[in-house]
Amino acid sequence: MYIDFMGTDAAIFRSLTRRNAVRTDQHNSKWLSEPTFVDAHLIPDGTHPNDAKVYFFFKEKLMDNSGTTKQIHSMIARICPNDTGGQRSLVNKWTTYLKARLVCSVMDEDGTETYFDELEDVFLLETENPRTTRIYGIFTTSSSVFKGSAVCVYHLSDIQRVFNGPFAHKEGPNHQLIPYQGRIPYPRPGTCPGGAFTPNVRTTKEFPDDVVTFIRNHPLMFNSIYPINKRPLIIRTGTDYKYTKIAVDRVSATDGTYHVLFLGTDQGTVQKVVALPSNSSANGELILEELEVFKNNAAITTMAISSKKQQLYVSSDEGVTQVSLHRCHIYGTACADCCLARDPYCAWDGNSCSRFYPTSKRRNRRQDVRHGNPMTQCRGFNLKGYRNAAEVIQYGVKNNTTFLECTPKSPQASIKWLLQKDNDRRKEVKLSERILATQQGLLIRLVQEADRGTYHCIATENGFKQTIAKVNFKVLDSDTVAFMTDKWSPWTWASPLHTLQFHPKDLAGSFSHSELQMINQYCKDTRQLGQQADASTKMRGDYGKLKALLNSRKSRNRRNQWPGS
Repeated sequence: MYIDFMGTDAAIFRSLTRRNAVRTDQHNSKWLSEPTFVDAHLIPDGTHPNDAKVYFFFKEKLMDNSGTTKQIHSMIARICPNDTGGQRSLVNKWTTYLKARLVCSVMDEDGTETYFDELEDVFLLETENPRTTRIYGIFTTSSSVFKGSAVCVYHLSDIQRVFNGPFAHKEGPNHQLIPYQGRIPYPRPGTCPGGAFTPNVRTTKEFPDDVVTFIRNHPLMFNSIYPINKRPLIIRTGTDYKYTKIAVDRVSATDGTYHVLFLGTDQGTVQKVVALPSNSSANGELILEELEVFKNNAAITTMAISSKKQQLYVSSDEGVTQVSLHRCHIYGTACADCCLARDPYCAWDGNSCSRFYPTSKRRNRRQDVRHGNPMTQCRGFNLKGYRNAAEVIQYGVKNNTTFLECTPKSPQASIKWLLQKDNDRRKEVKLSERILATQQGLLIRLVQEADRGTYHCIATENGFKQTIAKVNFKVLDSDTVAFMTDKWSPWTWASPLHTLQFHPKDLAGSFSHSELQMINQYCKDTRQLGQQADASTKMRGDYGKLKALLNSRKSRNRRNQWPGS
């Protein structure tokens, strides 16, 4: 907190206890330099209760080596809860305060290290053995070059190793940091009194003066703390959002234990992500779903998991909402869909995608989080029929723009379009400036006669292929449809017909009633799209208008709204 009313005296402060009030050294930039506090946790250190430490997570502005500019660094500091200050020096000040830099960065091919340097939130995933505790941190960038968010995961043992390592010391004309090479006083600075290593020291007031003086001048550790594998678990760049909060749940599945991350954003959404082992088919993480929690894009400010109730509680400035950790029904009614979802909370029980219980021994239960392979998990569950989509008929008008919709059920699936003409074999659609593939389907600009045929939208995930859309695309002459834009009933065909080279009855006879309804619906949709495009964008040309509409549809379709939010 900042203690003074002017907001200039930042401190880690203890009060309202039976012990005396203790704080960080006042106006000492070596200890704190314009900090922004994020979180604090009491974490055991070994088996002796007196060795436990309180860890503080914050970011601060530090002067670079040139002494001209300040850089933001994420830091982690720790103190002993039973610290009562020094006897002659650092009276009522922490005598066990140490800090180290918390790094979350990406190493470029040329060796340049790009930092996600602003810590936003942390989450401790505790275990029975404190040394195996994992600390998840959300970081964002302060760079003007690019914007992004990252999630880095740290082992508590790596953090403790840095605090047991060399101290930082400034030396030379440029005051560069080097490892301290002098004598380290005993007991080692930062050690708690009355612990396993200092059984005869009852209180910090019994620390020798050289220990207290050393802490005052050397609170920083030389080595930085790096995440597991020295790289982020999750990286998001070039997005219209940034992460703000994180909560993590440990979930048992048939093929192991997985960590499921719930990541809140500043746009009022929550991403549900599962962390995968490095030898799995996905690279580190897999997005299970993205949920729109608050309609007005209010930033997520708090998240908490109730393991007992199996609920995630999410809050913003607008309110609080809850949702079940397992939403298996959203993955569809087929075994393959449930398997491809790779959600450790869910499994196929022979009839539907339902919650997975590790103690259950149902015969037909299927789950494969690591590989997500329906070919091995879903044999005997109508897999052949599931892989083939029903054919639909769609009409397009020559020299107009048409969109063939195809939205994969999984964001990890790759899409390929194949075209079959008459009885010829299927060939891959050649993309160009006229034919564009989007995340929602195939956009054909300036439809030509050669575009007619049956289009197959093939989704591939983990080597499993399925046809999720089959469109029999028919091309209509523009003159044939021109007079049908507003009316298609034969009783209203009158004044414009003298310009056409056919009779209305001939035209009506060439289409069935259902086909005429499809053509009429196409005309209505085309007219509605044109009106929406004129109202929503000033871009010129049909392509510009449709592109703007597709982007708006994309932002709506990619988010599922939580019930009751």
